[in-house]
Amino acid sequence: MKLAFGLVFVAGLGLAGSAVWMVRDHFQQQSMALAQVSAAAAAMIPTVEVWAVKREMAYGEPITMDDVQPIQYAEPFLPEGVFRTQEELFPKGPDETRVVLRQMEPNEPILAVKVTEPGEDAGLTSRLGKGMRAFAISVDVASGVSGFLRPGDKVDVYWTGTIDEGADAGRQVTRLIEPGLSLIAIDQTADEDIMGASIARTVTVQVTPQQVADLAQAQASGSLSLSLVGQGDEVAAAGVIEVDQRSLLDIQDAPAPVVAPEAPAPRVCTVRTRKGDQVIETPVDCPPTN
Repeated sequence: MKLAFGLVFVAGLGLAGSAVWMVRDHFQQQSMALAQVSAAAAAMIPTVEVWAVKREMAYGEPITMDDVQPIQYAEPFLPEGVFRTQEELFPKGPDETRVVLRQMEPNEPILAVKVTEPGEDAGLTSRLGKGMRAFAISVDVASGVSGFLRPGDKVDVYWTGTIDEGADAGRQVTRLIEPGLSLIAIDQTADEDIMGASIARTVTVQVTPQQVADLAQAQASGSLSLSLVGQGDEVAAAGVIEVDQRSLLDIQDAPAPVVAPEAPAPRVCTVRTRKGDQVIETPVDCPPTN
């Protein structure tokens, strides 16, 4: 009987020890999990609510309440021009919609540069800066960079024509007249997301009123050619860029003919004598000169 009691007692102690060990191990695992959660929470980037489109939206589409939704966006990486509230996106109410100027993908935050003001359409007026004007330039496959121009590109404008006045009258030249003009439309579209090359008949640039006058005179008096400026290229042309046929072909002026100096006229010395009313000149040898 005593032996059986002793065995039960030993077995009880073993079970109690195992239970204590299991409980301690469980608490250790819980502590580790809580520490991991705390570390993850500390490393979590704060987010803010911004408005985004629900679906892919192309140029010219109006944005309605059915097309947008609020999403969470990482606050440290928030792009400029986002809309944080519905009132910012539709300040005049949902009936005054904005229009897409650049294609947007699903869940992409709506940026002010990609949409018009409320109630405006996607025409050229929405692309013009304050005090700027739109001017159309006629182009063809050669002058229009083979159809690879897009709205949003920058171009240099060259004029080729004949000078009518001044010392250079009659000289044909090509000169850079307007560097780095911004294209806002190709033919009748201002969509920056158009794909493929197409031969345009006109391109529209954004210029000042003075540049409008300059380009109008240049287009009326000669031909204009465009040169596409590389993306991010902000280097302005230094000085006047101009070429004519002589400089293009490196034609040098012919040397002036050498004219031999004229021989001095022979000296003639005379002696004058008077006989009555007559004066007689008699040639004589000239005295030597130093």
